[in-house]
Amino acid sequence: MIPKELFKKIRKLEIKTRGLVNNVFGGEYHSRFKGQGMEFAEVRPYQFGDDIRSIDWNVSARTGETYVKVFEEEREQTVMLAVDISGSEDFGTGEKFKREIAAEICAIVAFSAIKNNDKVGLMLFSDEIELFVPPEKGRRHALRIIRDLYAHEPQSRGTSLGVAFTRLLHVLRRRSVVLVISDFIDEGFEKPMKTLARKHDTVIVQLIDPREESVPAVGLMELTDAETGRTIVVDTSSSKVRQWFSDRAFERHAQLDELFKRNRVDRVAIRTDESYLEPLVEFFRRRTRAR
Repeated sequence: MIPKELFKKIRKLEIKTRGLVNNVFGGEYHSRFKGQGMEFAEVRPYQFGDDIRSIDWNVSARTGETYVKVFEEEREQTVMLAVDISGSEDFGTGEKFKREIAAEICAIVAFSAIKNNDKVGLMLFSDEIELFVPPEKGRRHALRIIRDLYAHEPQSRGTSLGVAFTRLLHVLRRRSVVLVISDFIDEGFEKPMKTLARKHDTVIVQLIDPREESVPAVGLMELTDAETGRTIVVDTSSSKVRQWFSDRAFERHAQLDELFKRNRVDRVAIRTDESYLEPLVEFFRRRTRAR
């Protein structure tokens, strides 16, 4: 039984998301994810100009005439949402925490997928796989995904993107669209990410909070690592301290940018202090133009 308050939250998000899908995002999803594989449809007699590589030699031998295979674009897609639920996701200095923004993005993609008659699944991870929902179709399934995003209580506060990428490689048998939503505060995940991107259409959705890039000048400040619980006290009135924070953030973003480019992984950056809709729509439009 879903608690009344959670039910209201899910219903409110469904209404909001359906409006966005119908009016803004659905067309962008369809244009980008309308199907990228090819499946066999039929054979027909060879015509002048046909590619000889498409000749069906078995049928041609049986009939005594030359036939070619005709392929059509696969319409159905499998979309997998891999969401980081580690301790750092319960952070945000804007109106919403990272985890809330992740849930809303997942809802948009899930309802876009079912509108396009695609399957959608969910994987929640920390430093272990905490929940796996196999891809299916339909509104009821999309609502189940949203419910799990809100209702699941993380069992660990750590992060292991490597564990997540490795599990996705094991469970996804056919080429799929994979959205990995995380702040990417982790390391050592390049190898499985590279393999995943080679086998599946992988999109990185990186969540960024401004307080992870700079700190205000407010004197002594106690900072706690959301994943390890470690606490330090820093003097933010020092310009050197503030510069150090900014430099580390810049280096981290630069390293991630280089990592994703080197492995040909697409990324869209979502800031917690700004609307996520515009960067998402622009990202998919850009990918559509590049096809």
